Amino acid sequence: MTRQRGGRFGKGVAAAVAAIYVLPLAVAVALWYADGTQPADWRTARRDSAGIAPPAAATREAVIHVYAAPAVRWRGAFGVHTWIAAKAQGAPEYTRFDVMGFGVARGRSAVRVRTGVPDGYWYGAEPELIREVRGGEEVDRLIERLHAAARDYPYDRVYRLWPGPNSNTFIAALGRSVPELSIDLPPTAVGKDYLPGGRMVGRPASGSGFQFSLFGAFGLILSPQEGIELNLIGLCAGMDFNPPALKLPGLGRIGLPNEIEGKRTVHGAVRPMPAAGGVDRSPP
Repeated sequence: MTRQRGGRFGKGVAAAVAAIYVLPLAVAVALWYADGTQPADWRTARRDSAGIAPPAAATREAVIHVYAAPAVRWRGAFGVHTWIAAKAQGAPEYTRFDVMGFGVARGRSAVRVRTGVPDGYWYGAEPELIREVRGGEEVDRLIERLHAAARDYPYDRVYRLWPGPNSNTFIAALGRSVPELSIDLPPTAVGKDYLPGGRMVGRPASGSGFQFSLFGAFGLILSPQEGIELNLIGLCAGMDFNPPALKLPGLGRIGLPNEIEGKRTVHGAVRPMPAAGGVDRSPP
C-alpha cells in the first residue's frame, strides 16, 4: 500500500512538472520558430531605436529605464536579455548598463557601461520597457549608485549562459544594490536568480522579499514585487499578485497587463516606487 501511494505521488509530481515547466516551454519554442521573423544573420540585424525612450536632448529630467528583449538566435525562444539605460538631468545622451558574453573568452570585459541607443532593437528583437523612473537630483543619485554597483560587480571576466552569471545576473545585482528602483525582472530572464558570491540566501532583484537560490539552478522567491516564483533548473514558474498573472517558463508573464504610456508590458511589471523622495513616475 505504501509503495502504491509513493508511486502515485511520484507520478503526480512528474505530471505537475510537465504541466508547469515542460509544456509551456515547448509551446514557447514552437511559437518562436513558427513566428518566422527572426533575422537570418545577427550581424546585420537592426539595433536602432524602438522609439520608446524620450530623446535625451529634449528631456531635462533624469530618466532610468529597464528593458527586456528576446535573446539572440535560438536563445530567444525561452529567454530574454535585460539592460538598464539612464541619463542624468540635462545629460545629452543615455548610458547603457549591459553584460555581454561576446569577447569574454578573449579577455574582454563582460560589463559594458557606455553611451549609446537606450532602447535599441536587440539584434532584431523589439525591446519592452519594464520599469521607468524619472525625477530630479534624487534620480541622479540613483544613477550614481548604478555606476558604483556596476564597478563592484564581481563577474566582470566571467559569462555563463546557464545558470549564470550572465546579463540578467548583472541587472539583478544592480537592482539589489539600488532597491529603490523596485526592478521586477521577467520570469524569462534566465540567470536573474544567480546570487553573487555563491550565497544561497538573499533578496531578489526588486530588493524586497526573500530569495533562496542554489547557484541559480534551483530556488524560491517570495516577494511583494515578484510574487511567488519557483526556479527549477533555471526555469521560473509562479504567480504575480499585483496585478494578477501567471509566470511560466518561455511564455513569461500571462495575465492582466501593465501599461506604460500606452505601451503594453507582457514580460514584467512596472511598480510604484516608495513615496519617499518623490522619485516615482507611476504609469498613467
